[in-house]
Amino acid sequence: VRDEFIGWSAAERERALQQITNNSRFLILPWVQVRRLASHVLSRVLRQLRADWKKKYSRALHLVETFVDTSRFVGGCYRAANWIDLGQTTGRTRQDRCNQIRVPPKRVWVYPLSKDFRGALRA
Repeated sequence: VRDEFIGWSAAERERALQQITNNSRFLILPWVQVRRLASHVLSRVLRQLRADWKKKYSRALHLVETFVDTSRFVGGCYRAANWIDLGQTTGRTRQDRCNQIRVPPKRVWVYPLSKDFRGALRA
């Protein structure tokens, strides 16, 4: 669903995949009750990530993605932080080259870091 959202070809994907990164873990435990904590933390993380990425890799970072296991979580913190819900994965992993590995589908959430992220990722 991410590739459809960006609208890129296989060649564009191959070339620009290094301008996307994954937020692999984010959890605020249910008993922590601080208003807007998730939005605040995600905002600060993204701001710092953008700067660190540019410094380390000498290229801009245009999109951050994350995958939420909806059998365990709802992804409400991403919704509250204005991430975009793209839909579900197909239940495959990136290592599944033979269509044999099955994992639970996950929700794909993305956050664009530049206004023209699609153009930047397709250029």
